[in-house]
Amino acid sequence: MARSDLTEGPVWRALARVSAPMSLGILAVLSIGLADAYFLGQLGGAPLAAVGFIYPVTTALASLAIGLSAGANAAVSQALGREDEDSAVARMSLHAAGLGLLLSVLVALAFYALHGQIFSLMGARGKVMAEISAYVPLWALSFPFLVLMMLVNALFRAHGNAVHASLFMILAAAVNIALNPLFIFGWGPVPAMETGGAALATLAGRLAAAAGAIAFAVHAGYLQLCGRIWQDLWRSLREITQVGAPAAFSNAINPAGMALVTAAVATLGDAAVAGFGAATRVQSLAIVVLLALSAGIGPVVGQNWGAGKETRAQSAVVQAWAFCLVYGLALGAVLSLCGGWIAAAIAEDAEAADYTRRYLQVVGWSLFGYGILVTANAAMNARSKALHSMGLSLGRITLIYVPLAWLGVWTFGYGGILAAAVAANLGAVAGAVWAARRTGLWPQSTRITRHITA
Repeated sequence: MARSDLTEGPVWRALARVSAPMSLGILAVLSIGLADAYFLGQLGGAPLAAVGFIYPVTTALASLAIGLSAGANAAVSQALGREDEDSAVARMSLHAAGLGLLLSVLVALAFYALHGQIFSLMGARGKVMAEISAYVPLWALSFPFLVLMMLVNALFRAHGNAVHASLFMILAAAVNIALNPLFIFGWGPVPAMETGGAALATLAGRLAAAAGAIAFAVHAGYLQLCGRIWQDLWRSLREITQVGAPAAFSNAINPAGMALVTAAVATLGDAAVAGFGAATRVQSLAIVVLLALSAGIGPVVGQNWGAGKETRAQSAVVQAWAFCLVYGLALGAVLSLCGGWIAAAIAEDAEAADYTRRYLQVVGWSLFGYGILVTANAAMNARSKALHSMGLSLGRITLIYVPLAWLGVWTFGYGGILAAAVAANLGAVAGAVWAARRTGLWPQSTRITRHITA
């Protein structure tokens, strides 16, 4: 079975080996949403409004895939670190894939059956609802392929192979974006499907990536049939779900919290919502490197913890957080200096651009805290302490960001929203340090420098 050993050599090199390729993969995935918005925006208001309704719901559903991936990554990377037999690791990998396929089919069927009620409760009506109804069936059909792709990619990362995980994410994005204009606008014998075409392009991209990932995983030995396939099934499911279930909830918390914060921003008018939305899209691109680091730290912590090398796992956390601090402060400086230019380039009008600029120039300085949050969560998931990571995410949103955003907007207007975002990111740092100490991922010694150079 192919494997990259992350328990030997410099810790920073192990982190870079997994994190660096994931930057391109995550950037590719983010580009899909931007492409959908660009092409559908040319059709008029109803398709674009439909995407506005669809995006938060599908993002929340995608949390299932992220959670299962975290569970599979934790279970498999720790098994590799313990040097379990190949047959045991193979069974665990098959159990993870089977669980993901079963749950994703059930969720897709439920979403298809209930989407009318869900979006009606959200306020979708008339033409917008018609566009949503054209999109949902094909998106639901694509959901199991998304889950399978992400689970197999988690197996790649657990083995230290982030290159192929990233390549299949890029493949999904490339196929999706390439087919978007064809299916949305039509050409030759292909009819114009508008919003439904965007969903069909998503289905094609996910199908291609899932098929490619599974084929390569079988060829390379990451997925393989083995004797007594049902042996240790309940143990595998327990190990995967004890991380996967809280991790799925953790990843659903953020979009739900952002919806409540956006509602607070909406009290200031449409220009504020447009500017805030534009700023958060810029933020998503700016923190790709930090998100890639969170994808990379899991296998490093998992393999080393499984191998009994707790000190190396602690060094990975220290080095990741040091990188978050340096990168985050540099990012803050860039956004502060260039925020006005960026805002003018992407915002709809001068008033919206001003809201975007203010967000980037203020909140940008605190983004290192968000990086520390996501890397702490990934490390704790890999350590099988997913309840701590769930509590950290839940506390940041429900105790700090949402209540302070509403209190701030009532008291100080848009400046109160910005202050709440900064407080949430800085509060996440304090919470991450506390949680890391509780889970043994932060060194008790005050000599942190030796971990930075490990």
